[in-house]
Amino acid sequence: MSHTAHIPSHRKPRRSASKLAVRAGVAGGVLSTLAMAGTASATPSSPEPVAETTLEMPVLDLNLGAEVSSAVNTAAENTRVAAVEAAVTGELNAQEESARTGAAAEAKQAKEDATKAAEQKAKQEADRKAEAERATRGAGRTSLTNASASDDSGFTSNGSGSGSTSTGSSSKATGSAAAIVNFARAQIGKAYVMGATGSSAYDCSGLVQAAYRQAGISLDRTSQDQSLAGSSVSLSNLQPGDILYWGPKGSAYHVAIYVGGGKFVGAQNPSTGIVERNLSYDMPTGAVRVL
Repeated sequence: MSHTAHIPSHRKPRRSASKLAVRAGVAGGVLSTLAMAGTASATPSSPEPVAETTLEMPVLDLNLGAEVSSAVNTAAENTRVAAVEAAVTGELNAQEESARTGAAAEAKQAKEDATKAAEQKAKQEADRKAEAERATRGAGRTSLTNASASDDSGFTSNGSGSGSTSTGSSSKATGSAAAIVNFARAQIGKAYVMGATGSSAYDCSGLVQAAYRQAGISLDRTSQDQSLAGSSVSLSNLQPGDILYWGPKGSAYHVAIYVGGGKFVGAQNPSTGIVERNLSYDMPTGAVRVL
């Protein structure tokens, strides 16, 4: 045996004749088909021409970057304007509130100043009136000392041939005078209130008016008018029921009722109320007689 007999042969196996025949037939069919197709394509034909349509597309010349930038700038400007408007509105509101607060403070201060000025003016007027009263009283005391002394002692007659009567000659009231005097004395101890006309409080002219009403006599309301009522009488010839006044006739600032015995009843002031006093306590300026 050959020493190479066990090594397989590397030669390709031979193909059978049948397989070669099949492959040759397939190849021939393919070539025949291709030849026929070429002949058909070479034959001229006259198909109808096809009309070609050309569509022109619009040319868009858009700068998207510029558009976006413009939109961004517009939005930024709108935001800035809105912020400025908000700031301005806030500032205006703050200024308006400040103005209102300042005006209220100024009005309050003006009111306080006006009140203080009015109070100061009232005090000055009261001081002036008190000074005038003191001056009038001093003059009255000097000129009528004898008359007041006669009233306080209760003298009944001066014995003069003129028929005039001293202040104490009719110390006891009768008739309408009694009604006036009794009413006035019944109010002693009640309060003095400016503008009051009874029944729990009076001012000076309110008391005189109410007392005369008891006698069916209607008097004017104020001290000035009451000092002009009836006829003037001398302080040395007073009778119960006569109206005493302080200050100039027609401009009197106080009135009271003479009750006899050198005394009067009057609504003096808020601190004393309605009291009975001697004429020497506060000498009146004059007197009038209505009865």
